[in-house]
Amino acid sequence: MQQNFNDITMLFPDAISEEQIRNTPATRPFADDTIAFLNALSQELNKDPLIRNYPDVATFAFFCRRANILQIKERFSDEKIIRSGRGIVFHIAPSNVPVNFAYSLLCGLLAGNVNIVRVPSKDFEQVQMICSAITKIASSHSDCASRIALIRYEKTSNATELLSSLCDVRIIWGGDETIAQIRKSTIPARSFDVTFADRYSICAIEASEYLANANPEQIAQGFYNDTYLFDQNACTAPHLILWIGENKDVAKAKDLFWESLHKIVKQRYGQMQPVIAVDKLTALFNQAVSHEGVRQIITEDNLLWRIEINELQPEVENYRCSSGYFTEYHGKSLSDLTKIVNQKYQTLAYYGFDKNELKSFSELGLSGIDRIVPIGQTTDFSLVWDGYNLIETLSRRIEII
Repeated sequence: MQQNFNDITMLFPDAISEEQIRNTPATRPFADDTIAFLNALSQELNKDPLIRNYPDVATFAFFCRRANILQIKERFSDEKIIRSGRGIVFHIAPSNVPVNFAYSLLCGLLAGNVNIVRVPSKDFEQVQMICSAITKIASSHSDCASRIALIRYEKTSNATELLSSLCDVRIIWGGDETIAQIRKSTIPARSFDVTFADRYSICAIEASEYLANANPEQIAQGFYNDTYLFDQNACTAPHLILWIGENKDVAKAKDLFWESLHKIVKQRYGQMQPVIAVDKLTALFNQAVSHEGVRQIITEDNLLWRIEINELQPEVENYRCSSGYFTEYHGKSLSDLTKIVNQKYQTLAYYGFDKNELKSFSELGLSGIDRIVPIGQTTDFSLVWDGYNLIETLSRRIEII
């Protein structure tokens, strides 16, 4: 890779200049060349034999296919409204989710922008696969490819300051501390930040409906995908489980659910690092010392820890851990969550509730919960994320009177 802008490593293209970035025009959202590029990217990724080893790349490739993008276009575009990309979008991807940078890029492209994307510093195979596929199709889709720069640089670099000074929108995926640090680099007066900060998620299960399911193992498999695939580190991964129903139904549902999940974890998760067991024990001690009625349900190994509580308190969000540490509470209804939900809560994963119940819950005036999705779909990407309509946010409306 050539070094450009002094200490920036270019992953795609081989080289780029500030003049090129400034002189590449934005385009309208869902431009034909963008859709063609994404479809070609989908096809190229599916040719890679390694894709079978990386379901996150396969999911991204499936998302990019033309048929899906055209369906999204129908939902997000209005022919009566004239929109254009805002210009240059500087994306700073999180370090712990390999394919997030690609979804962020996709949003910027679909909204019509020129995109500079800082990919994770860790050398993920998935990053290399996607960058390689983009390089292979670039010459056949030069118009869209000219709106992409994929870069990597160290934290000690002054690149954040330089690229922030060029952008019209800065997208920051990361924790609160990361956002605060990056915001020290100023952006132009009319530019703005779109931030995706530290957030947490919850799961709610209606016990009698779960017991009535003919294939409860499938629900456990979906929950595994929501949690263990990213070691419970993703903001979409539930940490708290709310059980609703009669005592006997909840007891039976718990036994069935956790037994099914544990079988899946043993088959698919692999070896857990000893330090994780120490982290889980520390989290349990902190939780037990801080609140009465905290009880660990003993399981056969460290792959799955269950912590029962007898009262929901706002501080429950402080006692989280990775890699299979779940707090569970038996409540009366979804409205019990009003005791704890604040702006930090992102997703509610659910099973066994109808749309009217979920709608009523969403109308309780909560300051958090931007997504309510079935178990197994928490990591599914959408162009509405953390409450942002990303097409509207990353484009500007042009009014003609």
